[in-house]
Amino acid sequence: MSEKDPKSLSFPPKRMGAALELPQVLGCVRAVVLLALLIILGGCVSPQTRGPARTPDEVRAQLIHLIPPKTPDRAGWAADIQSTFQLLEIPPSTENLCAALAVIAQESTFVADPLVPDLGRIARKEIEHRAARYHVPAFAVGVALKLKSSDGRSYAERIARVRSERELSEVYEDLMGRVPLGRQLFADSNPVRTGGPMQVSIAFAERYASEHPYPFSGDGSIRHAVFTRRGGLYFGIAHLLDYPNHYPRHIYRFADFNVGWYASRNAAFQNALSIASGVPLALDGDLLVAGKPSATEEAARSLAAQLGLSDASIHRQLGMSGSLAFEESALYRGVFEIAERRKGKPLAREMIPQIRLQSPKITRKLTTEWFANRVQTRYQRCVNEAFARIDDP
Repeated sequence: MSEKDPKSLSFPPKRMGAALELPQVLGCVRAVVLLALLIILGGCVSPQTRGPARTPDEVRAQLIHLIPPKTPDRAGWAADIQSTFQLLEIPPSTENLCAALAVIAQESTFVADPLVPDLGRIARKEIEHRAARYHVPAFAVGVALKLKSSDGRSYAERIARVRSERELSEVYEDLMGRVPLGRQLFADSNPVRTGGPMQVSIAFAERYASEHPYPFSGDGSIRHAVFTRRGGLYFGIAHLLDYPNHYPRHIYRFADFNVGWYASRNAAFQNALSIASGVPLALDGDLLVAGKPSATEEAARSLAAQLGLSDASIHRQLGMSGSLAFEESALYRGVFEIAERRKGKPLAREMIPQIRLQSPKITRKLTTEWFANRVQTRYQRCVNEAFARIDDP
């Protein structure tokens, strides 16, 4: 996620120049607005395009207008989002701001520590599932959870009353440190994997912080920081925008946010590989698996002679699939060359991964495509509203 170049178009100037007559001014404004809307609706806005620099005050003012009116402390949200863009050195273009706002709206509706319905029951079921996996008897789990926690209540009581992932994470941390079975049940790993207003992956936040020191003191561990508003926004916006790619539209970033960096690019590679090799592949963006060659790797190996690559070289190049550099590899270029020759036309370099979302919190059949389209709809609404203000200053 470390593109210092996820840059989008910013607003065209509201004033076209004092030397023009009024009819000319209005005509120019209408032309610019029409062109901008056609570009947006056509999906051709490049997230890498730079726009004119704006002051922090201007960015915060725009954010306050774009954040839903009923949001408590809109000014605080605007300040935290603006400072994150500044700290990450990501241009605060209208498109980039709307991309962040769309993900926040989708993931938490602008609540720093969102409530999860029926979380206590979900958490208890997950504990029982883990216990069964480690062959821990159910009665032993019950005894462990009846023990008093650090606040005097039993762990069973606290788990039954949790309402947010932050609260649940705190219970787990306490439980793992004080209950003998805690480490065994959770394998030294807190099962709460995401958190904060953008529901960002805690594992991602910890990796990102190891390369980009977290700029705020007083938030505790990186895990704890994710559950704060400013920490959750910092890591969430980094996950969404701070990596280089060649995507023509933000919708592919939204899919990557749900799955992982470059998943949309990698799914397109799998599609090309399937065409080139004749091997049906799941278009999930996951090119390698631990312990054995993945179906994607096996399909690539079947083309080794045509590609002029050894199995070891194919494996090594697939290992680049988490970076932009993969697109310069002989494997990536060779697979697309073979596939496009067979298809007789150019192939897309990005596709929404086809993945069914799995989580104890998810009770419906949801997919990455569903998520990306939902966020895209919110994003488009935000951008349209922002550009509409040009004609109504």
